[in-house]
Amino acid sequence: MARIPHPSRLHGRVPRDEPCAVPGCPHGGEFRAPSGHRPSQDGPPAYRWLCLDHVREFNARYDYFAGMSADQIYAAQSPTHGWESESRAFRAAGSADLPPRWADFKDPIDALGARFRQRMDEAKREAQDRARGISPDQRRAFATLELEAGASRRDIRSAYSRLVRRFHPDRNGGDRRHEARLQAVIAAYTLLKDSG
Repeated sequence: MARIPHPSRLHGRVPRDEPCAVPGCPHGGEFRAPSGHRPSQDGPPAYRWLCLDHVREFNARYDYFAGMSADQIYAAQSPTHGWESESRAFRAAGSADLPPRWADFKDPIDALGARFRQRMDEAKREAQDRARGISPDQRRAFATLELEAGASRRDIRSAYSRLVRRFHPDRNGGDRRHEARLQAVIAAYTLLKDSG
C-alpha cells in the first residue's frame, strides 16, 4: 500500500523555486509576507516571499498599526473595514433590499411585477414628498420616529418623547443594547426640529 505524504505542518507554506527576498539568503522563499500594510489603489498590498527563519523574524516585529493615527486605528478595527463603498447593497434607510417572497406568488412574473409596483409606489411617494418640500433625509427621519412624512410638530415631539423613554438605558435597567436606536431617534428629531 502506497503511503500518502503528510502535508506540511507549517501553515502558509507554498513550495516555490524562487529564493528568499532577503538579500544573501540561500533558502527558498516559501512564505508570503506583506511589503507594507496599506492596500494599494488596485487592491491588496504587495507581497514578498521569505524563508521560514525570515518570516518568523518578520512576524515577531510586524505591527499592522505602525504609523497610523488613533482615528485610523479605530476605523481599521471596524467590523466593516475594507467593505465601505458605494456598491453596498443597503438602502439609504439602512435595511437590506430584500427580494420578493416567491412562495407568495403563483407565477414568478407576478413576483417581478410586485417588485416593480413597489418601486413605482416609492417613486410616487418621493415625488409627492418633493412637491411638499420634504427631503429624503426628512422622510427617513419621520420613519425613524415612526411617523408619516409631514407629521405636525406636536406629533414629532410626542413621538420623540415616547421613543426616548423606550430606548434610554435608564428606563431599561442600564441595558445599552438600544443605544444606537436612541441615537438615531435623537438625530431624527434634531433634523426635523431644525428643518421646520
